[in-house]
Amino acid sequence: MKNKPEILVITEIPQPMITTLEQHFVVHKYWQQDEQTLLRDHAHAIRGALTRAARGISTSLIEQLPALEAISGFGVGVDATDLETCRRRGITVSNTPNVLNECVADTGLALMLAVTRKICEADRFARAGQWEHAAFPGAWKMSGKRCGIVGMGNIGHDVARRAAAFNMPIHYFSPREARNSRWQRHQSIVDLARAVDFLVLTLPGGAKTHHVINREVLEALGPEGILVNIARGSVVDTDALIAVLQEGKLRGAGLDVFENEPHIPLPLRELPNVVLLPHIASNTAETRQAMADLTINNLVSYFNDGKMLTPVV
Repeated sequence: MKNKPEILVITEIPQPMITTLEQHFVVHKYWQQDEQTLLRDHAHAIRGALTRAARGISTSLIEQLPALEAISGFGVGVDATDLETCRRRGITVSNTPNVLNECVADTGLALMLAVTRKICEADRFARAGQWEHAAFPGAWKMSGKRCGIVGMGNIGHDVARRAAAFNMPIHYFSPREARNSRWQRHQSIVDLARAVDFLVLTLPGGAKTHHVINREVLEALGPEGILVNIARGSVVDTDALIAVLQEGKLRGAGLDVFENEPHIPLPLRELPNVVLLPHIASNTAETRQAMADLTINNLVSYFNDGKMLTPVV
């Protein structure tokens, strides 16, 4: 690339990523500059964009970038970017699949254990000095319970393999058959929820999966059931989840993602049987470095060779 292509970085990213990008591109930092001035002066020349997958890039911004050819997403989800507009415009979109599977699956298991063994409640109990005056209430066993997974993609498979190590029978709902024929497939999410003790969500976000985990599903999971969401906040009807938890119709929940991040509704924050994480499932040094490398290399590959390493569109 003799003349460096100009790219727009939509969301704030670590400085080492910026430094690497500047070796290959003219970098415009959208979050630091006046939007109107930046677009007036550079929109005609911006050929690439980089954004955190959960933020995406708005349709209106895409339409204001007439030379845009490639969007590289830092993360797996692409539901926050208008893929139809990108297809119409011939814009290539990529994400960072597979490099975060293990850490996201690890977080799923951590949430399952945290809810059943009351890890966070016990930590608060110990820190408050309450142990000096009373014994901590008993928790529940996870090993041997039935694990249900909604979305048997790569992350779903990794969750299943980890849960199987806890002697948990694996059940799932997915458009595709799992790679392990011993795992039991169900024909609907409601049927799956009725059959399991844990319902772990690893499905994509987007309009097609919006609120697929509704009150009917949650009530089918039942008062002994536990919901774990490491997918997207949009797949769960938050009001329904709060209601069934408050009514005692669900044992608990472990949530890494939320509908209106970073806002978490106060009722969820007040429930002691809900473990809340600030969307950190992939947030380990090793995984974030691998994601950063792939995000950058997708753009470098596109402008060197004409194609992304991991294209979605």
